[in-house]
Amino acid sequence: MVGIGGVGGYFGGKLAFHYINSPEVEIDFIARGENEKVIKAKGLTVESEEGIFVAHPKIVTDNPVAIGKSDYLICCTKSYDLEKTLGELAPLIGENTIILPLLNGVDSYERIRKIFPHTKVWEGCVYIVSRFIAPGNIKQTGTAVSLHFGDDNSHSVESTRLLKIFTDAGIDAKLSDNIRQTIWEKFLFISPLATLTCYLNQPIGPILGNKESEKVLEDLIAELYALAIARGINLTPGMVTAALKRMAALPYDATSSMHDDLQKNKNIEVESLTGYVVKLGKQLNVPTPVYHKLYASLINSS
Repeated sequence: MVGIGGVGGYFGGKLAFHYINSPEVEIDFIARGENEKVIKAKGLTVESEEGIFVAHPKIVTDNPVAIGKSDYLICCTKSYDLEKTLGELAPLIGENTIILPLLNGVDSYERIRKIFPHTKVWEGCVYIVSRFIAPGNIKQTGTAVSLHFGDDNSHSVESTRLLKIFTDAGIDAKLSDNIRQTIWEKFLFISPLATLTCYLNQPIGPILGNKESEKVLEDLIAELYALAIARGINLTPGMVTAALKRMAALPYDATSSMHDDLQKNKNIEVESLTGYVVKLGKQLNVPTPVYHKLYASLINSS
């Protein structure tokens, strides 16, 4: 597991907790700084709707050499750190290693293949609200938690094996027959939400409670839907309705992880969640005027 934040900490924690005494499955963490020190000394504390548990991975290190070649490298870094992080992880990559990114955005696969063109790369996404609270401490909220992944052959030995590893650890994992569509379906939800919550600096409640801002949200979703169709992604109009309903079902003060980072004056994933839409729109000659306006504002204010 690489990237022991909200996402990597929760799923990695579930795996490490379950397989602590397993003779067959070894869970290792790449962690850095205080996070590495605290996890080594006390384990990783995960607060979730299921209760609180403390996970102890087999190895916790910032040095990939200490782990060696991995069967599965699950990458949960922030999208803006992807190239830098993977560039340091060559010691983990062997001829049979499979890389599974669980990042926001839809371009992780292409970016990883540029770095490791001869390594098997799968695609994946997660639905979760989980935050890094402090070194060695993760807090997950809500009951909607799931992990989706897939490869070119969804029934390969490696993919069914990983699915069993996930599900045996109590993770709601699904092996998708069309993971590209699954990822874009999530993107239809997270990209407009992240873009607008950051642009307005508001959670979802006030946005949906104002007709003007609600219209902007609908325009963002419409632009992204048109772009997906032009990209050859088999989305349906019903998925647009589903995305809006999912946002309406969120708590009034719920926001995106990108907005959460913005409020904490951290780097934000604006290139993967907003800028990518603008750039792909230009490539495919699909107009994205609302995305373009909000992206320009976010870039100028960052």
